[in-house]
Amino acid sequence: MDGQDKLIDYDSQGTESSFSELQTHGAFHNHFIESVQPLIELIDSLRLIGIDKDMDLPSIAVVGDQSSGKSSVLEALSGVALPRGSGIVTRCPLELKLRKLKKGPWSGAISYSGHKEKFNDPLKVDNLVREAQNKLAGNAVGISDELISLEILSPDVCDLTLIDLPGITRVPVHGQPDDIADQIKNLILKYVAKSETIILVVVPCNVDIATTEALRMAQDVDPEGYRTLAILTKPDLIDRGAEIDVLNIVQGKVIPLSKGYIIVRCRGQSDINNKIPLSKAMEMEMKFFRNHRYFNSLLNDGKASTQFLANNLTKELVDHIKKSLPYLTEQIQTGLVNVQRELKNYDQGPPLEVEKMGPFLSEIIMEFSDQINELSRTGHSKDRNIHALIHPVFKNWDNYLITTKVTEMVDKYNEMHRGRELLTFSDFCEFESVIKDHVAALQEPAMATLKHVRGTYTLKKKLYFFTRYALCCTPQKMINDIQSKQEAKVEKRIKEFIDMEQLVFTQDKVLQRKLDNSDIPQKAMMDPDTNVYDDENKIFNSKGCALLDTRNLVPDKLVLYYEVVYQRLTDYVPMLIILFMLKDAAKILRHQMLELRNEADVVKLLSEDSDRGRRRADLKQRLERLTQAQELISNRL
Repeated sequence: MDGQDKLIDYDSQGTESSFSELQTHGAFHNHFIESVQPLIELIDSLRLIGIDKDMDLPSIAVVGDQSSGKSSVLEALSGVALPRGSGIVTRCPLELKLRKLKKGPWSGAISYSGHKEKFNDPLKVDNLVREAQNKLAGNAVGISDELISLEILSPDVCDLTLIDLPGITRVPVHGQPDDIADQIKNLILKYVAKSETIILVVVPCNVDIATTEALRMAQDVDPEGYRTLAILTKPDLIDRGAEIDVLNIVQGKVIPLSKGYIIVRCRGQSDINNKIPLSKAMEMEMKFFRNHRYFNSLLNDGKASTQFLANNLTKELVDHIKKSLPYLTEQIQTGLVNVQRELKNYDQGPPLEVEKMGPFLSEIIMEFSDQINELSRTGHSKDRNIHALIHPVFKNWDNYLITTKVTEMVDKYNEMHRGRELLTFSDFCEFESVIKDHVAALQEPAMATLKHVRGTYTLKKKLYFFTRYALCCTPQKMINDIQSKQEAKVEKRIKEFIDMEQLVFTQDKVLQRKLDNSDIPQKAMMDPDTNVYDDENKIFNSKGCALLDTRNLVPDKLVLYYEVVYQRLTDYVPMLIILFMLKDAAKILRHQMLELRNEADVVKLLSEDSDRGRRRADLKQRLERLTQAQELISNRL
């Protein structure tokens, strides 16, 4: 392997010093840590912010058939016991982040689906991983594509990040779905098909390598073998006489791979049953290869042992990251330009950070409240003029009052005027009855005017301000409640006013002015020089009233009195509607909206349930990820 002599002293010196021992001492260790950790941590940080949703990141994915020894290899690299057993043990992708400490105690952290837990006992790893898988994939034997991240900090590990994937199976066992094999393959392909992924294929020595599904899948996505590195496991289980075949595989004579092969001997089930610790198993592995008749040469060539594997994987990952960074930087810059360009087609929308949502909600509620305040004060709100919208409705009401057939009222009186009266003395009761009936008939069109105003322009039209948020439902309900209550108040007052109008009353001076301005006195043949007025109040005296109290003048007086009714109703109904349905309703809504901010579920209120809203939120999230990624790369390099 290129550069191997420079990294591993015992290749040139012929000593038995291991890579981990070399890492532990001197300048090499410091230089290695300082150059490797920043690069690996950079990729981990990029993955943590979710940039892998936008582009492929350099990574190592571990694949293998069930019972291939995959878990044993990861245990040897990490120094902790991972879940074992029959069937599918790895049921979720497991990101294994190993970080070498210069000094300090062992520590670990597991995180998944918003949960994060730190711990200091390596024996807890097995149970914590199983617990995470049960929460994500259920307690049965199903799988999930949600990632579990396990970070281990220890002086005894190498700097490396691996993604362990479920073992490949062919036949479902009891309780598994019939398509479990396809589910697992699709999950594996989701990772290994990415051009930036190094594929770490684990294959047992005691099987025909050409028939293993894991290597076949790797060849499908990496036919030239540029991204594939194979690990051969269980060399102690091969049949006698098959050693040369294994040597040929490791030397690339059977299925060539650019990154080559490494053979390891990890703890088997009997070692676990005998409670052989991982450190002892590593010593046993080195002894096995040193004393093996055929494989000791592989140890000297740097193609055998877990220690060589750790060294090789770290070097491969770091080299891969270095080669990928320029292209990654270019992708991030291009992505930023494209996202910023597309975002120009959308309005600002709510912030993504929860801590900023509260102030944003307060801001839009205050802006909405200011508009409502302006509405209640002037009837104007930005480019909208309420009065211009409802004026035609009030004009129709006025036209109805003017054009209502007064002649029908006169005819009705003429038909029924002979009530309890003498020949020249008209009966006020009949006059009153006609007026009352006519006024009562105005109640229905008055109510229709109220309904029309609510339908033509209501406070709901202000909700364009909130339509993109779930928040819209809250003021919508407020407005419905407010306007229903206000409408009931207006209906009550219209009915009251119609009832009052049926009293047939107006002040004497009001009626006198109307009589003076009409031609009724002339029709009664009143002589202007005749004293028919009360000198003090300028109201008709008894003589004047008597002259006007004739049957032939009643129709004219009906029309005259209706003008009084008209003047009161044509103004009063619109004024009631303006006061209760617009001004008071706006004030009540403004108050309730300001109260809405208190103890509100801000995230829920600002959620958007539209394709446009979701697309804008996706773009903003992507913009944030790309911006953070650009800053991370700039700061780390």
